[in-house]
Amino acid sequence: MKTPIKSTIKTFNMSLLSFVENIGLLVIAIATVIAMFGEIMSMVGALRVTLADLLLMFLYMEVLAMVGLHYSTGKMPVRFPLYIGMIALARYLILDMKEMEDWRMLAVAGSILLLTLAVFLVRLGHVRYPYPGDDQIKK
Repeated sequence: MKTPIKSTIKTFNMSLLSFVENIGLLVIAIATVIAMFGEIMSMVGALRVTLADLLLMFLYMEVLAMVGLHYSTGKMPVRFPLYIGMIALARYLILDMKEMEDWRMLAVAGSILLLTLAVFLVRLGHVRYPYPGDDQIKK
């Protein structure tokens, strides 16, 4: 049996945790927008857009999408950080390819492949074994 005091403390702790989580997400979103704006200004200043710049913009967009999804649904899918990792590794590979040794290039490419397989397995698991209460599965 729950006492009113324990119930009130639990509610307060959850509210406080939720508040801190929302503040953290807001800070991440604002910092991402500022970084994105800085990257855009850098591209405009250089009068040039490279593939590395575009991949960095995709990283920013993925972070914003992850924050937005968490705000709208209260859930954070595992796939979003995996996507961010794949894009970050691709960007690393593109930027440092000239200085990389062959084994390192293969290791980074293999890491991207492993993350891709992880996304596939997570998605397959979600389609085959949906969580209770999931009314609709996005395909």
